[in-house]
Amino acid sequence: MPATIDLQRVAPKGVVIGVEFPRGYVGDESGLQLHAKSLRTLDERVAEAVNLAQALDIDVVHSEGVNLSKITPSTLLGGGVVERIAALVKEQKIEVVFVDAPLSPRQQRELEVQLACKVVDRTGVILDIFGARARTRAGQLQVEVAQLVYQQSRLVRLWSHLERQRGGMGKTGGPGERQLEIDKRLLKARLTKVRNELREVEQTRGLQRMARQKADVPTVALVGYTNAGKSTLFNKLVDAGTLMADALFATLDPLMRRMELPGGLDVVLVDTVGFISDLPHELVEAFKATLEEVVMADLLLHVHDVSSLEMDAQNADVKSVLGQIGAADKRVIHVYNKLDKAPDAIVPRDGVGVSAVTGQGVGELLEAIRNRLQADWHTAKVQVPASDGRRLAWLHAHGDVTEQHLDGETWTLVVKLRAADLAAWKQMA
Repeated sequence: MPATIDLQRVAPKGVVIGVEFPRGYVGDESGLQLHAKSLRTLDERVAEAVNLAQALDIDVVHSEGVNLSKITPSTLLGGGVVERIAALVKEQKIEVVFVDAPLSPRQQRELEVQLACKVVDRTGVILDIFGARARTRAGQLQVEVAQLVYQQSRLVRLWSHLERQRGGMGKTGGPGERQLEIDKRLLKARLTKVRNELREVEQTRGLQRMARQKADVPTVALVGYTNAGKSTLFNKLVDAGTLMADALFATLDPLMRRMELPGGLDVVLVDTVGFISDLPHELVEAFKATLEEVVMADLLLHVHDVSSLEMDAQNADVKSVLGQIGAADKRVIHVYNKLDKAPDAIVPRDGVGVSAVTGQGVGELLEAIRNRLQADWHTAKVQVPASDGRRLAWLHAHGDVTEQHLDGETWTLVVKLRAADLAAWKQMA
């Protein structure tokens, strides 16, 4: 199968090419879907592509943006651009060229021939980053599924000869299989095996999710553009000791921790993988089980980086991914993070401003989470004999007791309860 970028050697030299597509261009004969409209400038997209390359420890010696007036079917890029990059590859001894766009197998193969070096596209680079950063067994299986699906249409680029292998003698006579056919058969078998293993892991996760739902513990999921500070905020909220790094996709595998909100309400907080523009379809499909934690969550915390000039574009990209996975209509609290880097930032009225590093605004965020989760809860004023410890404990376990006072031998409590819990309480009374 196609080899990924060789990370064993130190910092292979690379070139990054950003692409601006012609207005109205939405795809090509290979079925690739490309987005002509973007809130980012070409320079901003090139800067993100450089960060992606550096996340794979590529030494980027040159980067540029290319405005395409038309699409060249065989190479995507125009002939003049290809000739200029080929000269640079030869002069600088470049080992890898990263074209920040989806490339068809044909385009990737032809570019490698003309540039005389390895060529990778946006999907391949993101898959390689995910593959390098997956830590749990589930994450590793999900990435491998995505990589195998991506490689299925690209096996041919490894074999320029495609000659038949020598057949056997006697009963095994006849022409042997093509090398390509052998590779396709091996890849298909591996894909089936990995998908079966992943299905078992997903079933275990599903049982765990059902147990949380049965226990009526709300789930709050952190979502946001990669490097928005989700893991740092997660760590601040639950003191989980998760990885905090100024890097793309610092967290890949979902992490869950129980957290107590003001008033005693328990929730499960979930940290998820960061989103990115044009997230490869293969990853969205492979990570459906992980992203299902977002779909099934009671509340989303959409973390924005207020220090980024691309916050609006990143917001649009996150909303796009949420739409792809069926989570566009979830309840959301917008969290505007990194106020320590942008103290003069204006926080919209519908959001909460925080600094996950200093803790600024975290208290207000916790209150906002509680209020949003309890928006459809019912407030009840109840009286319980002081001697009835069982029902008192039930109220504290299932509701949010906001007021309580003892009058003689009777407790009077003001408590917020879900509709189902309120009905259960009335049956107990």
